[in-house]
Amino acid sequence: MKLITKTLAPVLLLLTIIWVVEAVNVFWGHRLATWGILPRNIGGLIGIPLAPFLHAGIWHAVSNTIPLLILGGLTLTAGRKRFWTLTVMIVVVSGILVWMFARSSYHVGASGLVFGYFGALVTRAVIERSISSIVIALITISLYGGLLWGILPQRSYISFEGHFFGLIAGIASIWFFHKFANSKSARGRS
Repeated sequence: MKLITKTLAPVLLLLTIIWVVEAVNVFWGHRLATWGILPRNIGGLIGIPLAPFLHAGIWHAVSNTIPLLILGGLTLTAGRKRFWTLTVMIVVVSGILVWMFARSSYHVGASGLVFGYFGALVTRAVIERSISSIVIALITISLYGGLLWGILPQRSYISFEGHFFGLIAGIASIWFFHKFANSKSARGRS
């Protein structure tokens, strides 16, 4: 158990922050949701780094916890440094895209990060084509392939934009890592 906790420490840290913030948010009547991303509003920019830690209610936080734990844990197989870099890239890129293009309402929740991890894990298999990345992608798709329905506008109170832009950010981040690694190795050979 100690090994699992140590291995998953970065994901457990994210989940701990989410649940501490949710506890405070419950106490304050979920008023912290106004610190989410409010598109095309200067004050809404603060939501870009904060939105993944804010949720609209306990069930919203619950619904993100298990996928974040599993997909975050699978993302950790690439190493802690890559995990943190990928996490920051997904949060920032998806947050900026939500701020620029989403509907004018507060967007909160870690589901953009969940979709980002999903996109990153599948894209990594497509680009790397290693046995381990393919197995991880197959696990990801078999467990969470239905997640992709979340990028469609199904319910007005769900930020499908956050889901869609999280997925795009995860895909783009892995593509960026791959291009950067290739250009770095090409410079090393010349």
